[in-house]
Amino acid sequence: MTRTPLTVRVVKVIRETADAHSFVLEPDSGAAERFRYRSGQFLTLRVPSDRAGGSVARCYSLCSSPDRDPHLKVTVKRTAGGYASNWICDHVTEGDVLEVLRPAGTFTPRSLDEDLLLCAAGSGITPVLSILTSCLHSGTGSVTLLYANRDEQSVIFRDELAALAREYGGRLTVVHWLESVQGRPTPAGLRALVRPYADRPAFVCGPGPFMDLATEALPRLGVPPDRVTVERFTSLATDPFSATDPIAATDSIAATDPEPEAEAAGPAGTVEVQLDGGTRTLAWPRNRKLLDVLLAAGLDAPYSCREGNCSACACVVVDGEAVMERNEVLDAADLADGLLLACQALPVSDRLRVTYDA
Repeated sequence: MTRTPLTVRVVKVIRETADAHSFVLEPDSGAAERFRYRSGQFLTLRVPSDRAGGSVARCYSLCSSPDRDPHLKVTVKRTAGGYASNWICDHVTEGDVLEVLRPAGTFTPRSLDEDLLLCAAGSGITPVLSILTSCLHSGTGSVTLLYANRDEQSVIFRDELAALAREYGGRLTVVHWLESVQGRPTPAGLRALVRPYADRPAFVCGPGPFMDLATEALPRLGVPPDRVTVERFTSLATDPFSATDPIAATDSIAATDPEPEAEAAGPAGTVEVQLDGGTRTLAWPRNRKLLDVLLAAGLDAPYSCREGNCSACACVVVDGEAVMERNEVLDAADLADGLLLACQALPVSDRLRVTYDA
């Protein structure tokens, strides 16, 4: 079955810089619950295209804070040769309706009360701003932001960051690195700036070279790798808006007849799923990915790439064991916390419990 995507209406367009626009979004009436999100998560947007299927999908971080902002907001920066980002900046206007998937992602702090080190470059500021604002508004810790850009004119959210610094006084420190003044970021320069904050959990987002630089510098200062969280986006190779669920199933275990290929892989197990405050128990055939089972049973499970690349479908294993065919996004710390990519997960245990509500 093909799933009906969610839609949002664009209520405001903000020109942040010459090449970056923010889009303030309002969900359909009655759909607000499906747009609940955590600071640092992202939205997947459908962008019209001449490609087969008529669209491409791209993930854009939410820069809004669920603790402070009444609407969702994403910021899109033009990239050279970037079809989707340029199309959005050129064509999306106030009043337009966009197709999206549920907010998702694991670039989120465990606590809003910890002192944090945030490292961003360019449009990598978008999820970082969400985290920063929520920590200041609803948490008790202090936040230090290292923010790298080409020049002063390319600093996204410059005025907003200055206003937050005034509002929250000593709890927020913003350190700007401008290439026009200091040259390109260097390992030694980065280490010198973040050394006073190396005892904090760190979040890193930005262009690949900047993230490589930061993730090399932080461990050398003694920051354990499991305390460094990185957000990396890759263009989706498939279009989740045109994907169909590969199987049709029912959540009635007794009524589920095993297919011959499932019998060959072993008898189906069961999985208890907590999602959006509810609990369902489903048959989980040994050769079926968890996400496919959930979608076929009619559950509104989050997902995006279905390729093991984006973490949109991540859930937490509470009990039991599963394996992933592919994992390009969860690190050792995530796996130790029980995170699992549902789009790549196959059961090992006969019975499992997973939750999306952790």
